[in-house]
Amino acid sequence: MNVRGECSPIPVISIVGGKSNSGKTTLLEKLIREAKSRGWRVATLKHDVHGFQMDQPGKDTWRHDQAGADIVAISSPQRIAILERVSDDQPLDEVLNRIQGVDVIFTEGYKYADKPKIEVFRFAVHDKLFSKPEELIAIASDVKFDNGIPCFGLDDVQGICDLIQEKFGIKENPI
Repeated sequence: MNVRGECSPIPVISIVGGKSNSGKTTLLEKLIREAKSRGWRVATLKHDVHGFQMDQPGKDTWRHDQAGADIVAISSPQRIAILERVSDDQPLDEVLNRIQGVDVIFTEGYKYADKPKIEVFRFAVHDKLFSKPEELIAIASDVKFDNGIPCFGLDDVQGICDLIQEKFGIKENPI
């Protein structure tokens, strides 16, 4: 059940691009701000094939991790973070199943996953779309495409969120 009391699954939308520096993170930042202005609870999931370090060397939680804890959690009045050791890259759906209480989940870096996608395309960086047309719900681009897929300007996050709202039935909850 999502935060609106509905028993529908949480929509997952992957922000993808054919190459690095296509503008995925920039678009995602704008989409998050627009979604939040509509009162949506938003989760993001970034895939990093190189591994990552969220903790600071020398801090208590880092020391717990270095000592071999399988799960390290830290809690404050503003945030909770839970870091868990895994032996392999986890399937996207397994990671998504851990996220609850939101209206939409945006992913970045899962361009081969079987989730609806918004492809970011910039003429200076790309020569063709990366995704198959049937995978796309929209294109965000600095050029127009005439392929039947809704195409938005790189800054038209209102239009993209309108499409997401209509397609997935997300309700606005003004703050």
